[in-house]
Amino acid sequence: MDAMEQQSVAAARSLADEVLLPDAEAVDRADRVPPSHLEALDAAGLTGLAARGADLAERVDVTAALAGGCLATAFLWIQGQGALAAVARSSGPAARFADELASGRLRAGVAITAVRGPRPLRIEPTADGWRIDGSAPWVTGWGVVDVLRVAAVQDDGSIRTVLVDVGPGMTAERVLAVAAGAAGTATVTFDEVPVPADRALDVVSAEEWATADAAGLAGNGALALGVAGRAAAMLAESGRPGFVAPVQQVRDALLAADVDALPEARAACSALALHAAGALAAHDGARGVSAGSRSDRLLREAHFLLGFGSRPAIRADLLRRLGV
Repeated sequence: MDAMEQQSVAAARSLADEVLLPDAEAVDRADRVPPSHLEALDAAGLTGLAARGADLAERVDVTAALAGGCLATAFLWIQGQGALAAVARSSGPAARFADELASGRLRAGVAITAVRGPRPLRIEPTADGWRIDGSAPWVTGWGVVDVLRVAAVQDDGSIRTVLVDVGPGMTAERVLAVAAGAAGTATVTFDEVPVPADRALDVVSAEEWATADAAGLAGNGALALGVAGRAAAMLAESGRPGFVAPVQQVRDALLAADVDALPEARAACSALALHAAGALAAHDGARGVSAGSRSDRLLREAHFLLGFGSRPAIRADLLRRLGV
């Protein structure tokens, strides 16, 4: 890593330890990530990470650090990174939003999980842009984000991404998740939501979208790596450092994995998070079974990350690792 990369990772670790972790149990019970967490990310320059083209190692280490502090905050942050990255690399008028997104003056989320299946989110041309209809699961930051990077299917099967203001024509049903509820994840329904022509980001074939999706799995694996790392650190503080080396090994394997090896590397992150959090719960004993305790929270976060961002190949490898 160069000096700038080292600085951002150090900032993320410091913020996680000093700001996020002390609040983690309280945020776990809340319905929204506190503004102070987002403002701390802004002040540390981490909100704008995606705008400067951070490499994979930097993105993984920053994400893992934040997730090891407060998963809900990290989960909200990583969705914003996905939107910012797309806006920053856009060559069209929508690129003008990059500075506002990078500074935190404008908050963004993504709605990119509804391009597959029998009823994908649809986008149709209008006289002055497009119109979006359908529903998208796993839209994070509802009630916080101002804009969404939306991916929807066109009549020819290609996938168009656009930047959409959150507002009229959208309704949301919150997802009652086992963890990270404060991130505000919802299923959002779009009813003829208008999109101006100057909000276009990209258009790709379905095949190109699938290829990019497969190549982008490493970033989400860093969330599980962060939960595993926090459980490992807590155990090490109690004289049980056995998970410290495995966390580093899994991290290195995630960075080294090519596209074909990524599902296995992702599965390894999630499995390790479950094992490390389970070990912490065993270590904590009776105090760990109290709802809202540190091991209760980390175990639920590990559970959450067994399913979030999964794919058939990841799930198959996870089941193998879990003896099924």
